[in-house]
Amino acid sequence: MRPDKLLIFVILLLAQTLFAQSKYHEDFLEFWNDYDKHYAYFEKQGIDWDKVKEIYLPQADTITHDWYFVQFLESVVNELHNGHVSLNLSLPISNKIIPSGADIFAEKKGNSFFIADVKTGSNAGSSGIRPGMEVVRFNGRPILPQLQKFLPKFTNEHNEAMYSYALNMLLAGKHDTKRVFTVIANGKEKEFQPDSETIRPSTSLLQYEILDGNIGYIKINNSLGNNDLIKEFDIALKALMGTKSLILDLTDTPGGGNTTVARGIMGRFTDRELPYQKHVIDEKEFGTVRSWVEYVTPRGSTYKGKLIVMAGHWTGSMGEGMVIGFDAMERSQTVGTRMAGLLGAIYTFKMKNTGYGYQIPYERMYHVNGTPREDFVPAYLTKNSIETKDKALKLAK
Repeated sequence: MRPDKLLIFVILLLAQTLFAQSKYHEDFLEFWNDYDKHYAYFEKQGIDWDKVKEIYLPQADTITHDWYFVQFLESVVNELHNGHVSLNLSLPISNKIIPSGADIFAEKKGNSFFIADVKTGSNAGSSGIRPGMEVVRFNGRPILPQLQKFLPKFTNEHNEAMYSYALNMLLAGKHDTKRVFTVIANGKEKEFQPDSETIRPSTSLLQYEILDGNIGYIKINNSLGNNDLIKEFDIALKALMGTKSLILDLTDTPGGGNTTVARGIMGRFTDRELPYQKHVIDEKEFGTVRSWVEYVTPRGSTYKGKLIVMAGHWTGSMGEGMVIGFDAMERSQTVGTRMAGLLGAIYTFKMKNTGYGYQIPYERMYHVNGTPREDFVPAYLTKNSIETKDKALKLAK
């Protein structure tokens, strides 16, 4: 190549590199500033957001491709260690998000790791993985070193919430990699490959039936964001109006939803307007706070029988809102494990250069009695999904 052409090529390459660095630098600062202005949980989680900027801004200046920028942002998201904080895109090598992408809930006890719950009807359950098993290796490697990828870097003192997030992110796995669990069951090591066969989720918005003892049962199939669910729920409830009690199963609602659907369902269980949740927004710019209580209004004929609401580790966001709502209305008996604990109500933002979207928990959510939604515990607390179903049936009799 002629020297003059080589020089032009080098200049163009350098210009392209500098433009890419500027693009990612600007987008990261926009991302950081949006969270700085609007994220509602820094104080509660003890997050040093300025330290996060100090760690990651220099790294943003080294990125030259969108692929690496997405991976970089995923690392920043881990600093916030909650499943309600996520990007609106992913790569084949990206980790699945929790709880939507998970079928196992695990807990750290000392330096050991145990299966605490398995999602009903999941790959993990079908493969034979059960609560109580100790996980000693994941994809052939010890667990503890693999958690470092998901633990926040702004601190060296990691609490229970951080470890829970890291552990369950790890075990949810990546989109392009089949998982291998090595567990101890009945004193022996055993290997499970839950992704060898994929169980396809139900395409119906809900399912319903009448159980023995004239007990109605409605299970919502992760569809609280679909307004058509209101009509489907009305059809189901009409068929179950003559039952003596009703079990409303919200244990498969990890994907959130909207308040229109939630109020549409809850409105069938009251004959008067009732408060069901409280919203709080910190107006940081002005040092003021905006708060309001949302109400449920009666809709259609009211179901008068006993209501049992099932909740669990895969009850997330709007599902959690419905659980605390029914409790606030004093309309149900709530049974289940602790819920997903997804923080707040989310708003979606978008970066100027790459156009990538991200979700920020903007509003803090509360039970009307003042309990933060993420801290609510069902009245009848169980250890896992199996216990939840058994207890719900007993309460409904």
